[in-house]
Amino acid sequence: MYISYVTYALVVALLLWGGKLARGKGNFHEDSTSLEVTKSLRGFAALGVILHHISQEQAFQMSAGQGHHGELSIFVNAGFFFVAVFFFCSGFGLIKSLDTKENYLEGFLKKRVFKAILIPFYVNAVLFAIFGIAGGYDLPPLRLIAGLLGLTLLNYYAWYPVVLTLLYIAFYFIFKNVKNRKLCFTLMFLVIFLQGVFFCFNGHFAWWAGEPNWWVVPGAVQNAVWWKQPGVIWFFGEWWVNSSIAFFIGMVFAANEEKIRGWFKKLYLLKLLCCIVLLVAFHILSGFLQGKFAYWSEWAGNGPGILNKFICYLGQLPQVTMFVITLFAVMLVYHAENPVSRFFGGISYETYMMNLVAITVFRFLIYNGRSPLYKAGNYNLVLYEVCVIASTIALALLFKLLNKLVYKLFKL
Repeated sequence: MYISYVTYALVVALLLWGGKLARGKGNFHEDSTSLEVTKSLRGFAALGVILHHISQEQAFQMSAGQGHHGELSIFVNAGFFFVAVFFFCSGFGLIKSLDTKENYLEGFLKKRVFKAILIPFYVNAVLFAIFGIAGGYDLPPLRLIAGLLGLTLLNYYAWYPVVLTLLYIAFYFIFKNVKNRKLCFTLMFLVIFLQGVFFCFNGHFAWWAGEPNWWVVPGAVQNAVWWKQPGVIWFFGEWWVNSSIAFFIGMVFAANEEKIRGWFKKLYLLKLLCCIVLLVAFHILSGFLQGKFAYWSEWAGNGPGILNKFICYLGQLPQVTMFVITLFAVMLVYHAENPVSRFFGGISYETYMMNLVAITVFRFLIYNGRSPLYKAGNYNLVLYEVCVIASTIALALLFKLLNKLVYKLFKL
């Protein structure tokens, strides 16, 4: 477990480095949602996502032994919390910009959707097509074309920009054409909620393309035609929807920031304690619902488990909501900024999009064929973690440079 302990210690040290505590009774940070602070917050979340992806490798999860959990076990199921930070900051930023920048929606689709999200998304698709072909992966022509068009995912981590694009487009058309602000927020909530409902019907793979329960036959999913398999078609997986409610919460907080700040400042410690208690309670509730009903209930052989998924999804909505509310409350009195968090904050999108390459390339360090590989003291897991983080950074910087070249090429 020393890998975990060292990693956890470094993460805590990073959260303390450059930390600013609002000292004295009644003192609060008025800049807790400033661009610089949220940039560092996104940096912490980006690093958390990388560690989450590493921890999900089978070699880490099966490294238990001696009565303890697998290495980096804290991060295994924490990915949606880190992504919730990105969604919260995005929703918050949109409303703040809408309310403070004149004619903000003019050119919004070009600047905020096409340039900031879609160009990197398609550059990434091309890179993953090259990576897949060079790596000898099975890429039938139809899958390659669909992936390059963005209709399916070559990079199955790239679901986030798809969801964000849909939310940004909905934001643009709703706030441009609907004058009633409350109705605008209601419609945005419905867009997010209906995405969740769509996943519940869509499931994790193309369960609807075949005989009932065809997927329970051993090897059926793994050997199915490519478009039936997990992680290919849009909204194949709860991770597409279980954190996006934070986007809506960010919008609400931005529209009512001063009121919410004022509310928290009165009896702050009591309200913070209530937030923490509610967060723990909703976390336990969500865990109970997922344990009883399960997102992956289709493997029981009783159909696609749509209702089971919906119950689990409903259980995560208050969990994620309470997480970002508690995070906002904590940052009223404490937040951290340092060169590392600012650096990761500046390449958070890029690390997210390129992490899978690093995860894949260095798997030879931790697997012998398909079996987990453990060297003395699990030093190969340490080496894998270091290599993945370092190469993710290098690839992210290269990816950012390529995007700038594309912008320059098309004069964007």
